[in-house]
Formats: sequence, C-alpha cells, structure tokens
Amino acid sequence: MSHSYYNKQWQETQASLVDLLQQEMPPEAPKPERDRLAAFQLLATMYIKYIQIMRRLEQCYDQVVHPQKRRVLRHCLDGVMGRVLELKHEMVNLEFSEYHYFDDVLSDLKMTPNDVEIPIPHFFKNERAKALEKREKLLGQILAKLGPQDAGKDKEEMKMPWDQAIRIIQVHERARQGRLRAHFMREIRQQEEREKQAQTRGAPTLDPDIAAMRIQKIWKGFAQRRKTKKEREEEMMFIGMIPPPLPNPKNMPQTFACRTEDERRRTQDVFEQEFQQALVTIKDKIFETEGPDMKETMMDQIRQWFIECRDATGKFPEFPDEDDGGSEVIFKEKDPEELERELREKENEKGKDKGKGDKKKDKKKDKKKDKKDKKGKGKDVDDEEDEGWRMGPSNFVPAVNEASGNYKEVWHTRNEDDNFSQKHDSELIKEEKRKEVETEIRIQVDELMRTELQNLKAAVDREKKGKKSGKKKKKGKKSGKKKKGKKEKDLTPDRTIEDLYEELVTQGVIVRPPPMKLADYEGEYSYLGTTLRQANIEPMPSLSDVRRIVTEFGILPLGSPAVHEQAPLTKSLLLAGPRGSGKRMLVHALCNEVGANLFDLSPANLVGKYPGKEGLKMLMHLIFKVGRALQPSVFFVGDCEKMFKKKIPKTDPTDPKRLKKELPKSLKTIKPEDRLLLVGTSRCPFEGEMKPLIGCYQRVILIPRPDYASRHLLWRKLIERNRGVLTNALDISSLAKVTDGYTPGHMVTAVHQVLTDRRIQLLSKKPLQSVEFVAPLARIDPIYKEEEEAFKTWYAKTPLGKKRVKAAQADDDDMGKDKKGKKDEKKKKKK
Repeated sequence: MSHSYYNKQWQETQASLVDLLQQEMPPEAPKPERDRLAAFQLLATMYIKYIQIMRRLEQCYDQVVHPQKRRVLRHCLDGVMGRVLELKHEMVNLEFSEYHYFDDVLSDLKMTPNDVEIPIPHFFKNERAKALEKREKLLGQILAKLGPQDAGKDKEEMKMPWDQAIRIIQVHERARQGRLRAHFMREIRQQEEREKQAQTRGAPTLDPDIAAMRIQKIWKGFAQRRKTKKEREEEMMFIGMIPPPLPNPKNMPQTFACRTEDERRRTQDVFEQEFQQALVTIKDKIFETEGPDMKETMMDQIRQWFIECRDATGKFPEFPDEDDGGSEVIFKEKDPEELERELREKENEKGKDKGKGDKKKDKKKDKKKDKKDKKGKGKDVDDEEDEGWRMGPSNFVPAVNEASGNYKEVWHTRNEDDNFSQKHDSELIKEEKRKEVETEIRIQVDELMRTELQNLKAAVDREKKGKKSGKKKKKGKKSGKKKKGKKEKDLTPDRTIEDLYEELVTQGVIVRPPPMKLADYEGEYSYLGTTLRQANIEPMPSLSDVRRIVTEFGILPLGSPAVHEQAPLTKSLLLAGPRGSGKRMLVHALCNEVGANLFDLSPANLVGKYPGKEGLKMLMHLIFKVGRALQPSVFFVGDCEKMFKKKIPKTDPTDPKRLKKELPKSLKTIKPEDRLLLVGTSRCPFEGEMKPLIGCYQRVILIPRPDYASRHLLWRKLIERNRGVLTNALDISSLAKVTDGYTPGHMVTAVHQVLTDRRIQLLSKKPLQSVEFVAPLARIDPIYKEEEEAFKTWYAKTPLGKKRVKAAQADDDDMGKDKKGKKDEKKKKKK
C-alpha cells in the first residue's frame, strides 16, 4: 500500500474516533441505565467500534514511515487499547462473566466475527527486536553449555522394566525370522518364474494389429477417465463445492504484500535514525542562532519587572523559586501588584500549615460521628444511589482525546506535497525544540537574575541602615521527607542481572517456550451465545472466546507499558480445562506474542531446587528481581490445584504446597508499572480448596471441549499443517461429528499417528480417508459429559459464578413480577 492509503485510513479512523468521543464525553451527564440488557448493548457496541478503530490504527502505526506521525499514532493506539480493556472490565462487572457474546450486535452492525478479532500489535516485538535477539542468543549459549536435557538423569531412571525388555527382544527375534522366511520364499518364487519363462520361449507371439488395438483401448480409456475427472472437478469448482487450487506461493499477491510491509518496516528504522539526529542538530542550531537573543530579551524583561515592582510597591520583589516555575510566572499576563499579592499569600499559607494539624484531628472526629449517624440511614442511602448502571470514569479517554486533538491541529490540514518520501518535518522539530531551548535558557537566566536581585537589595539596605537581607528560606517543607515504606531486602546486591539470569536458566526455572503463536490456537466463533443466554441457558464458550480473553487479560497489558500502568490491573490468570484443551499452548503463545520470559514454577520442575526456607526465599527473590529487570515476564505454575489441596499423597515427591504462602505474598508486591503475570493451569480445579485458589488467581478462564464448528475447523487445519491433502474422499463433516468429546490435543495425537512419512508419500495413489483417524482416537478416552458438568459446577461456585447466578435469579423475579402485574391489569379491565 502507498503512503496516501495509510494517511487516508488514519483520517477515516479519526473521524470514527471523534464520533465515539462525543458519545464518551457528552455535554450533560447521562442518566443511569436501569435495564441491564440495554447497558450491555451500549457497552458491546462501543467495545466493537473501539476494536475496529484499534485494528486500523495498528495497521497504520505498523506501516506509516513518518517518525512524527508514528508518535501521534502510538499515543492514540495506546489510549484505544486501554479503553478496550476498560470496557471489557465494565462488561465483566455488569454481566458477572468473563465471556461475552456479540452475535446480535454484529448482526445489527452488519459485521462478521473476523471484523472484531482483536489484533496483536506488531510493535510488541518489533520495537524490542534487538533486545529479544540479544536475550535469545544468551539463552542459547547457556543451554549449549548445559548440553542435552536428558544427560543428567539417574541410571535408575534409565533402567527398563523386565516385561518391556522381553517384549522388545521377542519383537526383534520374530522380525528376524520373518525376514529370513521372506527371503526363502522370494528365491522359490524367482525360481518358478524362471522355469515358466523357459517353457514359453517357443510359444507363438501375438499379432501386431491385435497388440496395437489393445494398447489403444487401454490408453483411450485412461485418457477419457482423466478428462472426465478434470471436467467434474471444474464443474464442482464452478458451483463452489471445491476450493480453487492455490497458485504458486512465490507469485501470490500476499507474498508481494508481505515483502512490501517488511520494506516499510526497514524504512521506518532508517527514518527514525535520521529523526533522532535531526533533533540534536536542530536544537544545537537554535541554541547558536536564537539563544543569545532569547537570553537578552528575558534579562531585559526581568529587569523591567524589577523596576515596575519597585515603583508600585516601594521595594524589590521576591524572585519566584524554581518549584513555582521561576521567571515563567513573571511573564504571565499579570500586574506586579498581583504577583506580590500571590507571593504574600503563599508565605501566609506556609505559616498556617502548623495550625492546620490540630484542625484535622477535630475534623476526623466529626467524620466518625457522621459515619455513626449514617449507619442507621444506610439502607435509604443505598436505595437512592442504586438507581441504575453508570459508566465508570476512564483513564484513557483523555489521552485519546488529546491525540485526536493533536491530529486535528497539526496533521489534518497540513500540506505534504513536498514530502513525498514521508521523512521528518523540520518545522515541527523547530517549534518543539525552541520551547526546550527557551526553558533551558530561562533556568540560566533565573540564576543570574537572582544574584543580581540580591545585589540590588543589598545595595538598597546599605543605604538605609546596613541591614542585610538575604533570600528567605522556605520553612516547614515537610513534603521533602516522605515516609518510606518497607523495602524488600536485596539478597543478591553484588550480582548482575546476567549472572542471576544464567543461574535460573541453569536450574531450569527459566525455560525457552516453543515457537507458537496465538493464531495457531484454532477455534470457531460461537454464533448462538446471545440466543442461548436470552433463553436462560448458559452456553459453553468456544475456543475463539478463549483466544480473545487471553489477548485481553494477558497479551495487551503485558505488551504496552503505557496500557499496563493505567488499565485495570490483572496480576494472575487461571486456565482451567480438561486434558488436551491447549492450556500450556496458550501460555507459550502468550510469551511468544509479547517476547516475555517464561519462569516455570510448577511443583514437578522445582523438585530438589532451592531447598529449605532460605532456599525458597532466594528463589522468590531471584524470579521477581530478574522478572522486573527483564520484563515482561510470565510465571507459570502447572497443576496449580495441587498447591491448595487439603491432603497430598505421601508418594508425591513434588511438595506442591511449597509455594502456597510465598506466592500470594509476592503477588501483592506487583505494582502497575511491573509487567509481571502469574498464569496457572489446572485440569482438576475442583480438587483444590476454592477460597485460597481464587484468592491467588484473579481471573478464571474456563476452557471447554470444542464444539462441532471448532472441530470441523481443527481437522482441516491440522491435516493441512501436517502435509495432508484434503480430497472428496475425506469426509471432514462426519469426522467432526464422530469426534464429539475429543479435545484438540487428542486430535493432534491422531493426526501425528496417521500422517507418517510413508503415508504422506502414498497420498497421490491412495487418498486420505476419515476412517483412518478413528482407530487412533479409539485408543484415547474422550471427555465425557460428567467431567464437563464437574467443570461447570465448580465454575458456578466461584465468586463471579455466584454473582452470575444471583443476577439471573433477580432477572427471573423481575420477569415474574412483570407478568403478574400484566395479569392484574387485565383482571381490572375485565371487572
């Protein structure tokens, strides 16, 4: 795409954003919404519109090469991402569920589910490419020193059971005997063929004409069958029953588009370097050319102010401190008398600060009395306040409004006919740097004029009585000494982060996640979610919904520091689902999408590492110190329900309760500026105690078994990904229907067992059939409805699940009251 395309897209996006901002910031405060369904519709509509804006802004930011435009785009993109997360939390608090369904809203807005798929911004990794490459290189060197992971296993673990060893010997011996028998049979068969050939050497040959006719017959039949097959395929392709064949990947337009995008990203780096150089050179040039004139002008203005204050008040004024703004306060449009009055008022306020301490104590007592009086009236107050739902205050709408205003003032009407290559604009740099130069020169001038003012005051005082008057010192500045909170003791003050990182990698705490993307977690959208909820049936989420929630609660906050600081803080996630549902894959994808470090704190991984209480303290200190220094970081705990079990089997050597107390304590120290996330996975969350488990994990993401649509999509993608070929002989629809209850992990296992190298070589002669996948799946136990019901029951007992049940009961009661009221009205009319 061209520069003009992305500029036009930015312009259209800003127009949509202005419409949304008018809705976000109305002139009058909106009335509270009593209908919960109407409130959710409002939130869902805004949420979808913000996602559309985010998609277009992310594309513009990824491809626009102008360095100054990119800064405005980034500011706006961070604000929109943060607003999406705020709306998500608003919907969670309103609906009491992490999962939401927008099929009715999408239908009203004439959109498809692909239009509202949340994109993962490319700048999460592109802007940290050098740091990630350096870290990956360091990790590779450390792992290369350690050697293979299986080298350190004990000999006892490497021993093979007797039964297995005997079975292997039997298999090999039977194979040897079979090969010998096959060799003998081959020799006998060859001998028989030689004898037959010897007998038929003297037999008469076939007539040439008859032989030619036979060859023609076979060839014409083969050619006609091939022609008929081709015509049938063309007909099926014409009516849309078969997808058209893919062109050569090298000549596909998508390939050329990807190359163009990569070239534009490289151009961004070049233009950014030129922009940084221009910032320095233009600032130095302004210092040299305009700096002396600025300095002289400021000194003349300040001296004139001295004279005016002297004439108006009879004495020289006090020069404003640096904290108050210095001489910048003087140049505001105010009279000398007003400035003197403001300075006197500040001095009087400082003197009164001491007397305010006693008054605060009296106010606290009055507040306590008021609280006691209000206890009796609490119910009435709650009834008055609980009028309906109101939108909470936003931390990101002002930032979005500021970025939108910046675009309107600077870029909307700017003529860029001369800047075809979209390099930096020198005039904008001059305007910005002129202000910086002015502030720097102002600080220098303030120091000079303070000394000059002191000299003038000293000369005047000598003329009077020789009294010395110096600069008054500020009294009672209590703000300088702040109460310091308890800081954690640094157990490794003399060691570098690289050394600590190497130790954690050596111990196997920091691991390298497999190269996976969130897009690899395939799943279809749930098209009946809203319909089922309206019928008071709680639908199970689809795999597409799981992917969306992981993006909202994990990837977007971790990827952007600006979003993480202002957005609602999510410290921990719990991924709960049956075996093979892709929990660990989601953790790996989350780390890869944002370039995060992965700390494996699973009980099985920590066996024999950092023993004792002191070792545990050292472990927690190391992971949080390295995690904060190399953020974003993800702390992974597999089978986290074992940590909160009441009884642990004596045969379990992992000691899963080891982190039960330390981990929740350490989570409390995470601040908004710390991009750290705890992710736990569990296949049996109902085995752990509910209260401590939910207290440790802030958000619960329930992963279901895939529905029919997701299974159909998964089979197609998995077969194609493993070099399989989709033909008419392969009935994907029946296969998806038959495999109800199987998870994506089961499907992957079946595909790997069927599509071996030998089977792939035979695909041209023997097409793949759906029956071949049944046998591998028959050896695997599916997820039965009883296990799925156990997950549903457990989720309903979580705090959010309980609130959801109460809200549903309240809605049913309201519906019943409305029906009774209508019946009473009808009876009255009949009477």
